[in-house]
Amino acid sequence: MERVEERLSALVRDALAALGGEGIEVVLDAPRVRAHGDFSTNAAMRLAATTGRVPRDVAAELVAALPASPYVERAEVAGPGFVNLFLTPAWLHEAVRAAIAEGAEYGRAPRNGRSVQVEFVSANPTGPLHLGHARNAAIGDALASVLDAAGWRVEREYYFNDAGLQMERFGATVEARYLQRFGRPAEVPEDGYPGEYVVDVAADIARVHGDALLGLPAEERVARLRAEGAERVLAMIRSSLDRFGVRYDSYVSEREFHEAGEIEDAIARMRDRGHVYDADGAVFFRSTAFGDDKDRVLIRSNGAPTYFAADCAYLGRKFARGFDRLIYVWGADHHGDVARVKGAAAALGYDPEALEMILYQWVSLVRDGEAVAMSKRGGTFVTLDDLLDEIGTDAARFLLLSRSGDSPIEIDLALAASQTMDNPVFYVQYAHARIASMLRTAAERGVEAGELAAADLALLATEAEVDLMRRIADLPGQVLVAADLRAPHRIVHHVQEVAAAFHRFYADCRVVGEAPPLAAARLWLARAAKVAIGNALGLVGVAAPESMERLDAD
Repeated sequence: MERVEERLSALVRDALAALGGEGIEVVLDAPRVRAHGDFSTNAAMRLAATTGRVPRDVAAELVAALPASPYVERAEVAGPGFVNLFLTPAWLHEAVRAAIAEGAEYGRAPRNGRSVQVEFVSANPTGPLHLGHARNAAIGDALASVLDAAGWRVEREYYFNDAGLQMERFGATVEARYLQRFGRPAEVPEDGYPGEYVVDVAADIARVHGDALLGLPAEERVARLRAEGAERVLAMIRSSLDRFGVRYDSYVSEREFHEAGEIEDAIARMRDRGHVYDADGAVFFRSTAFGDDKDRVLIRSNGAPTYFAADCAYLGRKFARGFDRLIYVWGADHHGDVARVKGAAAALGYDPEALEMILYQWVSLVRDGEAVAMSKRGGTFVTLDDLLDEIGTDAARFLLLSRSGDSPIEIDLALAASQTMDNPVFYVQYAHARIASMLRTAAERGVEAGELAAADLALLATEAEVDLMRRIADLPGQVLVAADLRAPHRIVHHVQEVAAAFHRFYADCRVVGEAPPLAAARLWLARAAKVAIGNALGLVGVAAPESMERLDAD
């Protein structure tokens, strides 16, 4: 279905053209107050700015020049020069029909010919995923789904650092736990990794190899244990993500860049462009030229590349794959990395504006008003698996996406696990299940919807019915806005609005016992609402159940 916004934009562009305003951008907004219309545009103000005329006068001419349309009831001048558009019910009826006809495709836009890579989580294989990673995964995966629905070709990627100092510390920790397994004296390094998971990793290595690694030279043994430990932790991470409903198209290892010589190639390219210099036995990137607070080391004085050097090589590989946009999902503590990574892109000869960094704030958990303590398995943090054990995948994903990424989130574990209407996850899922139950009940009682083409949707005229139709009609636009703003939380907010509208409709509007034409129209409306709720939940990775424990005697 062509979105009503597209049709209205075309009407406004035609009116602008009649007034000599070809090329003026048309932006439509939905007013917060319905009395101000269904959509509003500042196109007349934009045209007035180019001509020096009074905006309200231009707005009046724009209203007069609007072509006739079955969707537009009237247009009014408002404020300093806005044009408010009031639509006929026809567009709402069309949205209901489209939702039913398109099913799982409703809300999705045609392919736009553009591609984007979303790289998210990308935790090192040194330990299980924690709460911060959980929010990263929820944002990254939902954003990828929203972009895909908005017409982008999307690739999800996981990049992990399996080389460098952190891996050396991890290897030393695994070695200590392995040696302890066989009664050898060994201490976990002070800067090593606490937590029961390292004990489990060492135990599994011992199960496979027995004590055979004890006889290896120390350097070879720790290298072997580091590699096998990282392999097991990465498997642990992938298992947690799979449980969370997150899948990737590709995994990329930092070690690949070391082995393929891509780090040296990237540094040479940056040096040729005048952005690399030598000092004190080390190699530096002149990142201050790109807004960083200091120049960054690429090669240490001992000859070892830094993580940032590998990041530069990774950038080159990303751009070589031809994406129009490259999106990173990072914790807020990475805000200092933005300038240097964009600077590296420019230094390599790429467009830094193709890079987008989404920074998110952290997550806290409370139970009975008290902060939740650390996890024994994680050592110093609550793991993603801890969260899923407590509240499940659906609640975790929904709540982690309930606010914009730049706002911190506090999750009330008791509320999240409750089966009550106070729980926002339950509230939305119950709406979907309630519709399914409503449709089953109607069928059992012989209430038929008939053919969609024959349904008289004009009978849907109560405030509750109209509001529900509006929410259904909003989904395609909400998908595009969420994609443009890189804001998947908007889908969560929207599906809550659809659910609330359905619950009001359910309370106010009977089906069984009404005249057949009205009953049929309401059944079709309920089916459209079921599609809209199910599709929105799917975008954020939350299940849309067909049945749930009933809260009341429906």
